[in-house]
Formats: sequence, structure tokens, C-alpha cells
Amino acid sequence: MTQPPTFRRAPRPEAAPSAPAGDGTVRLNKRLADMGLCSRREADEWIERGWVRVNGAVAAMGTKVAPQDRVTVQREAEAAQAQRVTILLHKPVGYVSGQAEDGHQPAVTLVNARSHWRGDASRTRFSPAQLRGLAPAGRLDIDSVGLLVLTQDGRVARALIGEDSDIDKEYLVRVAYGDITTDVQAAFPREQLARLRHGLSLDGQPLKPAQVDWQNPEQLRFVLREGKKRQIRRMCEQVGLKVTGLKRIRIGRVLLGQLPQGQWRYLGEHERF
Repeated sequence: MTQPPTFRRAPRPEAAPSAPAGDGTVRLNKRLADMGLCSRREADEWIERGWVRVNGAVAAMGTKVAPQDRVTVQREAEAAQAQRVTILLHKPVGYVSGQAEDGHQPAVTLVNARSHWRGDASRTRFSPAQLRGLAPAGRLDIDSVGLLVLTQDGRVARALIGEDSDIDKEYLVRVAYGDITTDVQAAFPREQLARLRHGLSLDGQPLKPAQVDWQNPEQLRFVLREGKKRQIRRMCEQVGLKVTGLKRIRIGRVLLGQLPQGQWRYLGEHERF
């Protein structure tokens, strides 16, 4: 599997200047990525195909541009992006988000014609070509279930996992407190709940504030704006909780909804994270 691409937002006819660095110039692929037109990788593909012009001239690979240079993109690039798909999968336990590891299959192996949800309102038809470059935009660990985004579109990947992403994600988390597995809410100290919301650190870095509330006496609801590896499980460990079940139910404005476990659907034409 290839790694998720890293670009955002739809193409525009002309890219505004990016911040200059060093001698005031930047590589053309960086300019295009910084303006949210595409990822650097896709920018290189566009340049190679002759779809990018600088000051009216077809750009060459490795071109550097100054802030005042005028960069335009041909319509062919926009058409190519329009064919890229984003898939929403209800990942079961036992599948890894990315590349196969320790004998466990990657979640993308669940994407096929048989597992396409019949309730999908999209008119897009499945094609094996849609698997080419399809990569996870974010992780969901092997022991967790719920909404996983797989995309060919680096704009989507950048929006979800880019350094400047602020899209929140919602989880339902079943927990135990020591030997207590029922009515955990009554036994769990309120001050520890406050620490889950703000005050914990992972990997030597303080965590961003989180929304954490009891959904029912055995289940917490987390809303996070970051995604460190096994973050919720590690947060819970720090306050004496053990996670016995974890399900992601929302990413931004996109809900898992009624999508059955092990099945997938397309991100709708008018859906936005």
C-alpha cells in the first residue's frame, strides 16, 4: 500500500503566492501544495504531464518559483482529480488501517464489489481501478471498530491528517475501572474525568483539550482534535481505566450512521468533512 497523499482543497485556475523561503523562491510542487491545489506528489504528476504553467510557459520538473510568478493549472488536472474516490469503511476488529503487519490484513482488502453497502446513495459504480492508490486518511487500531476513511484524493487526506487539520473525531469507549465493569461512572473519580478532558501528556507532549463525558454508566464519549497512536487507550490507562471496546462514529460532519460492520460506501458528492 502507498502512504496517504497530503494535499487539500479543490484546484483553482490560479495559485496565489506561497510564503518565500531562503532566496525567496520555492519549488513549484510546494507552491501548488501550499495553496491547497494538490499534494506535492500529485503536483509532480501534473508537471510531468504538462498541465502546469508558470507565467504562461509549460513548467519543467524541479522548477522554482518566486512570489510574483503566476502559476496556472490546466483543466485536465481538475478532471483527473474528479475521478478520485473517497471510501467510508466500517472497520471490524482484526484489521489494520494501513499496510499488513503481524499477519493481519489491511482494511483496504475489505473494499470490493461484494462488501459495497446496498444502502449507498452514491451513483458511483465500483471499479478495481479505484483501489489504485487508495490509502487510509488516519488510523484506527486493530482492536477498534468504526469509521475509517480510505481515499485516492490527497486533498481529503490533508484535510483529515495534515499538520493544520482541526477536524474533530467522535468515539464511544466502553471502559472498566479496576475490577469494576458495571456502573463504572459511579466509581470513577470526577477529578480523573477532568484530567481526561485536559491535563494529560503523551510522548512528552501535552494533549489538546478533549470533550469527554459519560454516554452511559459503562461508556464514555470522546471528541478529539488530534490522533496520536492508540491515544484514547493510553489516556485511559493514565487515569486507571481499561478500554474494553472502542468505536469511532464520526469524523467532522460525516457519520458512521447505519453502515454495517465490514461494509463500505462512497463519500457523497455533497458530503464534506
